[in-house]
Amino acid sequence: MNDTIAAICSAGGPIGLIRVSGERAIEAVCAVFRAKNGKSMSEAPTQKLVYGTLHDAMGRMIDCCYAVVLRAPHTYTGEPMAELQCHGSTAVLTQGLEALFSQGVRQAEAGEFTRRAFLNGKMGLSEAEAVHDLITARTAEAARNAAAQVMGAVGSPVQQMRDELIGMVAHFHAVVDFPDEDIDPVLFDDAAALLHRTTSRLYAMAESYERGRILREGVPCVILGRPNAGKSTLLNTLLGRERAIVTNIPGTTRDLIEENVKVGQLLLRVTDTAGLRDTNDPVEQAGIDRAMAEASACSLILAVFDGSQPLNEDDMLVLARSAGHRAVAIINKDDLPRVLDEKLLKKHFLHIVPISAKTGEGMDRLLTLLPRLIGLEDGALDGALITNARQAAALARAAERCEAALYAATSGMTPDAVVMDAEGAIAALGEITGETVTEAVVTRIFSDFCVGK
Repeated sequence: MNDTIAAICSAGGPIGLIRVSGERAIEAVCAVFRAKNGKSMSEAPTQKLVYGTLHDAMGRMIDCCYAVVLRAPHTYTGEPMAELQCHGSTAVLTQGLEALFSQGVRQAEAGEFTRRAFLNGKMGLSEAEAVHDLITARTAEAARNAAAQVMGAVGSPVQQMRDELIGMVAHFHAVVDFPDEDIDPVLFDDAAALLHRTTSRLYAMAESYERGRILREGVPCVILGRPNAGKSTLLNTLLGRERAIVTNIPGTTRDLIEENVKVGQLLLRVTDTAGLRDTNDPVEQAGIDRAMAEASACSLILAVFDGSQPLNEDDMLVLARSAGHRAVAIINKDDLPRVLDEKLLKKHFLHIVPISAKTGEGMDRLLTLLPRLIGLEDGALDGALITNARQAAALARAAERCEAALYAATSGMTPDAVVMDAEGAIAALGEITGETVTEAVVTRIFSDFCVGK
């Protein structure tokens, strides 16, 4: 990390940002930027914008812009840093970056700024991973959860539990080192209390991953139904706009139509599908086959039935495909006289919601049910939801080892048995904070970041 790196951090808007980090960051910016006040940027106060002009290696002006120097250690990476705030055209930013390259600066790799922040102790690994979640958040709720994790909502309690386990292990090591001394029973009692409390906390954190994954990625949701049940009208009503073609001609929808729909804190990745029925049309059949495959892989099925018609054989296909899935039966066309008998639906579905996708009647009830069904009711998002599969796995391993250590402490086993499992938990928690993680894992984590972050 002795070299100095630079990257375009934003582009395509009115303002573009070039970020520089490393021992020569301020020196490199001084070489390409001329302050209007005539002073060198090396003399500029830290964190203060300075107006001037940006120049290429030949001294030709590229842009009128701002520059700021950021002095270590109070920077994002912990190294000397500088930023150029230019006009946002790709041409300007590319020339600015090339001007820095002419001063011996190199192109930053994906995630390298945040990786340097982690390696320089400016943030733990869980906070660094939350930066990626914050960048890629699809909803305001996911962004709030990630922002709280950037500020330590996961890393801080994990570090606290790890420190407490290290302290406990240190006491047991003292006993093991002096085997002739009598072992105070209070030592085992205190250890058991700590391990019981820690095991419960770790399991609770690990089990929050399923909700956290849904918050971050959304729920794959498929709308199923026979032709003309009102599937496309439902999609349009959910979106609040005309996305799918709606006609009274069966088989209009032949391919998958995918859209994101926000319902409270829940993001639904909704797929409208071809109507399920027996057909001799090979194109329509291909669409039905795709619908069936999509339904098999989804997490939620909205099974739509035409309330103005009795159930028929095509509806039986919908019932069969919905079996074994988290599903809601939607009796559509409630603006028309009800003909459908609900008795059979009640045998297959826990939730049945009558609506009129055409008029919007009953939609409020459906939109209230869906987040509750998934487990994402409105509530405070304080970063407690684990959204990272790697962290969830490490938390689960730590909980299992703490549980084993608890059993050892309460069943009369020797101190070294308690220590062995507790040290396993400490190592697993260190994978979250970054203290025991391998270089290969660190490389893989930051390779998912964008260049410039």
